[in-house]
Amino acid sequence: MLHYNFPPFSVAEVGFLRAPGRREIGHGALAEKSILPAMPDDEKFPYTIRIVSDILESNGSSSMATVCGGVLALMDAGVPLKMVVAGIAMGLVKEGDAYAILTDIAGLEDHHGDMDFKMAGTEKGVTAIQLDLKISSVSLPMLREIVAKSRAARLKVLARMKEAMAAPRPEISVYAPRILILFINPEKISEVIGPAGKIVKKIISQTGAKIDIEDDGKIVIASTDMSAAERAKQMILDLTAEAELGQIYTGKVVRLEEYGAFVEIMPNLVGLLHISEVAPYRINSIRDVLKLGDTITVKVVSIDPVDNKIRLSKKALEPDAASGSTESSPPPQHRPHREHSTSHPKDRRNRY
Repeated sequence: MLHYNFPPFSVAEVGFLRAPGRREIGHGALAEKSILPAMPDDEKFPYTIRIVSDILESNGSSSMATVCGGVLALMDAGVPLKMVVAGIAMGLVKEGDAYAILTDIAGLEDHHGDMDFKMAGTEKGVTAIQLDLKISSVSLPMLREIVAKSRAARLKVLARMKEAMAAPRPEISVYAPRILILFINPEKISEVIGPAGKIVKKIISQTGAKIDIEDDGKIVIASTDMSAAERAKQMILDLTAEAELGQIYTGKVVRLEEYGAFVEIMPNLVGLLHISEVAPYRINSIRDVLKLGDTITVKVVSIDPVDNKIRLSKKALEPDAASGSTESSPPPQHRPHREHSTSHPKDRRNRY
């Protein structure tokens, strides 16, 4: 948004300070259109920006001054502009076939002249034009000359602006909020929000960040503290993380069934470790080798493309699996040794 204010005292007049008039709205719109092509994309700089141009004294093109001053203000604020824009106003005095082109017209030249031709742009091209004429027309050769002289003047203004500030500051003000944007699977939005907003409220209370979630999976995180914004981002990423086929995770056993164990490999992400994938040998009961709360390392061996069910394997990480063996004997168990006795069967004792 660009607000252009032209109070009466800027031209040594006395008058009421009222709402913006036709002149202020028109000049503000011209300056805004001149700067708009230089603005960064929302994905790169997702801020709402307001420029306020207060004209304290005017004896020339205050709209083009607004363009130059507005661009310098944006650069000083750390806005990563695509280009540097400047503006200049061209004038014309014509009498019969004779004419004179004026560059950067002053107030009297605007008042008594025949043209006010404002052009804004960069070294490569023009971003906005406004032409006011008091004569019926200008010829094409005159127009070519006007545009050429306007470009030469604009390049000089751009050079002076770059002397003051060659490029936007690398960082925005410490008082401006930091904004992070991430995109998640839209199907995971409910996991971030939680029942009655419980999860997202918890993230906000713990980090102090402001979080906006859109239907397409876009999440905007804003905070004056960059570390808080990063914490909120990581919490959301943990909630919406998806398992990768072939990856190895360390998780916690959260449920035991006769057919296997359910392991939480990431927050809110649980996979099934089937009893046949626990060890490279046969086990009779899952509870013989695992209990609730155990921390184990597993590998993702399959992900169902329909319902995204995750199958895990602990056996795949065993040395026997790496060597290609699919079945081995269970660990040898200690067998008691019976001693021989020469006594009579009635007096024989089983000693271990």
